[in-house]
This record gives sequence, structure tokens and C-alpha cells, in this order.
Amino acid sequence: MQIENPPTERTNPRPEGERRGLIIINTGDGKGKSTAAFGLALRAFGRTHVHGKKIHIFQFMKVPSARFGEHRAFEKLGIPIEGLGDGFSWMSKDIEKTAELARQGWQKARTAILDGEHFLVVLDEITYPLIYGWLPLQDVLQTLAARPRHVHVCLTGRRCPQELMDVADTVTVMEMRKHAFRAGIPAQRGIED
Repeated sequence: MQIENPPTERTNPRPEGERRGLIIINTGDGKGKSTAAFGLALRAFGRTHVHGKKIHIFQFMKVPSARFGEHRAFEKLGIPIEGLGDGFSWMSKDIEKTAELARQGWQKARTAILDGEHFLVVLDEITYPLIYGWLPLQDVLQTLAARPRHVHVCLTGRRCPQELMDVADTVTVMEMRKHAFRAGIPAQRGIED
């Protein structure tokens, strides 16, 4: 590792544009897409006294009864987190029912994006229903374009469609360099769930 001197002057000019709702995408094969979105939700929740609006997290692949760590924590804080699906697609007993759950869930999420009552709406793992053809990409794009100016939307999941990345304000692609699972280490309570 090479030691550097810390910067002593600002290297980037301060933006002068208007504050507005952003479209933020966390995608890629690396770990941390949902985790980053949850951190964003926590940050937004901590500033509710400034913006006075709600935060809502929709999870497209989790079951409504899910009790992962994030559900327990957000429940204690009073941040709504809602499972819309029935789990991993390979575990589905009826893939058309799974697709229908995604479509019903999208209607809930769409309402939250458009209602003007929310500061941040997280669409966790929405890329999967999109790439499986369960949700029409055009409807998602139109909803994002029609949202009130103050509404931020964070979308997560692997293989995000390019059309979504094109309209996003911020896109982070998580790159996997190494993962414990590939070394034969199982998922860890409190890390992966």
C-alpha cells in the first residue's frame, strides 16, 4: 500500500443545481445492493424532521412474513418494509402466481411513488420481475418520469436494464471480487439475512 497525503483543498466544485428527487440504482454481481439501499433509507429516516415525508421499502422477492434482520430493525424504527413476493423463483410452486404477486406489488409501489407523501421509496430486487418479464419496463419508466419532483426512488438487483440506468441520476455497479459463499462458507445470520 502506498501512503498518500490527504487533500487540503476541495477538488470538485460544489454543485449549484436545484435539489430534487433522484433515481438511484444499485446493481451488479457484488454484495451490498440491498444493504446500501437500507442505509439510504436509514439516512432518509433520520432526516424526516427536515423533509417531513415517509419512507417505504418494497421487497419484490421476499415473502410478506419475512423476518430477516432488516425487517426486525425497520419494524423497531417504524419504517415500513413490505415483502411482495413468495421467495426465490426456483422455490416457487406456481411461477404464474409468483409473477402475479410481483404485478400486485408493483401497483402498491407505484402508488407510493406517485402519491406525493413519500420522500424515498426503495424498490428492492425489482430488477428480477423486470428481467423475467413479469413487470412491463415501460410502466416503471413512465412512473419514474411522472413522480413528484421531491420523491427519491432507489432500485436494486442484478442485471438492471440499461433503459433504467439511462434515466437514473446515480448508478452504482457492485463488482464481486471475492465472496465467502464461493469458498464454501454458508450464508451468515445477520450478514446475508
